[in-house]
Amino acid sequence: MRFHEYYQNHRGLTLVLAAALIAILAGGWAVRRRADDPTYLTAEVQRGGITSVVQATGTINPLTTVPVGSYVSGTVKYVFADFNSRVEAGQVLAQLDPEVYQAQVIQARGNLENAIANQKNLEATITAQQAVIKTNEANLEKLKAADVYSDANTKRVIDLAEQGVLSKDQADQAQSGLRQSQAQVRAAEAQLNQSVAQLAETHAQVEQAKAQVKTMQGALALAEANLRYCTIVSPIDGTVVAKNVTVGQSVAASLQAPIVFSIAQDLTRMQVAAATDESDTGNIKIGTEATFQVDAFPSETFRGRVSAIRLNATTIQNVVTYSTIITFDNPDGKLLPGETAYATIPTGDVSDTVKIPNAALRFTPPLANSMLRQLYEQNQIPPAAITSHAGGWRVVWKPEAGGKLRPLAVRAGITDYTFTQLIAGDVKAGDLLATGEAGNSAVASPTSPPRFGAPR
Repeated sequence: MRFHEYYQNHRGLTLVLAAALIAILAGGWAVRRRADDPTYLTAEVQRGGITSVVQATGTINPLTTVPVGSYVSGTVKYVFADFNSRVEAGQVLAQLDPEVYQAQVIQARGNLENAIANQKNLEATITAQQAVIKTNEANLEKLKAADVYSDANTKRVIDLAEQGVLSKDQADQAQSGLRQSQAQVRAAEAQLNQSVAQLAETHAQVEQAKAQVKTMQGALALAEANLRYCTIVSPIDGTVVAKNVTVGQSVAASLQAPIVFSIAQDLTRMQVAAATDESDTGNIKIGTEATFQVDAFPSETFRGRVSAIRLNATTIQNVVTYSTIITFDNPDGKLLPGETAYATIPTGDVSDTVKIPNAALRFTPPLANSMLRQLYEQNQIPPAAITSHAGGWRVVWKPEAGGKLRPLAVRAGITDYTFTQLIAGDVKAGDLLATGEAGNSAVASPTSPPRFGAPR
């Protein structure tokens, strides 16, 4: 009853209060609806120049590094060079204990002298055998002459015996003498042939002795070479960048020559061997000027020039890379071998072009897959822009009224890892493109450059 009386007495005021309450509730509901609508971070499409680059990590090395090994095994007796030592070609770097190899030289020299003496002895034997042959030849001639006389005398004796002048016994004696003479001739011929054969055998022994002399000369040369290899010398002018031996250390060269020193020929001309991805090598041109940085001087940028792309590919976890060589001058020796270099190699350049922020190319709104497919179909987005990006086709999202986004197909060109060139698409300079959701701390700034080594 009291509320009814109050309403009757204050009808106007009650209506005003009710209208105000309804207005407040309606305003709150509208504000809540607007708060529920998603909001997005955006970046502006710009116009300007783009220089595309390939970024890679590599190692600084001298143009020429010669590893100096030990050809022979032994104990290090002296070391005459240390790290950073400047050396000249032929300069002694280290000395192995030569005692064993000196003994081998003495033994090889004795074997050679013995072989030479044996050869000379056989040559003297040849001279003696030649004299024997001459003697045997003279004796044979003498026996042949006696045989001729014996033959004639035997015929006369036989004739006289047949005439009865001489007896039958005398004729038999004459024939026996002839046969003895003929036997002596045959024996002399056999002796001559034997001496000739012995001479030929001695000649063969002399040739064998000469071959033995050459073998011993080779053995001596090998022993002398091994003795010389006990002294390790520098093959080039340069700087010692590695020393792997100390005095008293044993060096074993049984399977391969151990590396005892590494010498850099010239530290004023050096190179960076940068590992570049196989997809980037087709865009890198020989002679391109490149830049790189090192951890030792993080605020400085060094310049060089691409001199080669080595054909020897390296595959690590199914990733194929090639060594791109960047040569540069190092006149003051500031950069050292082995330092890690972060190289940037330009691969293309355009000016006065429309530039899309890379963050817009990476962004996809968090919508259900069915909703995304519906939006792609409604806006005629080609499949390549959604999946394979073949031909450079990509998708960007343009904000519209009411917190909605509209997908647009664009064809991308070269990139500098912050902006990408627009080749085709319904986007112009000054347009805003979505790069992330507001309040999402995981979304990077649309204009900040990526960390080193970010994908293209």
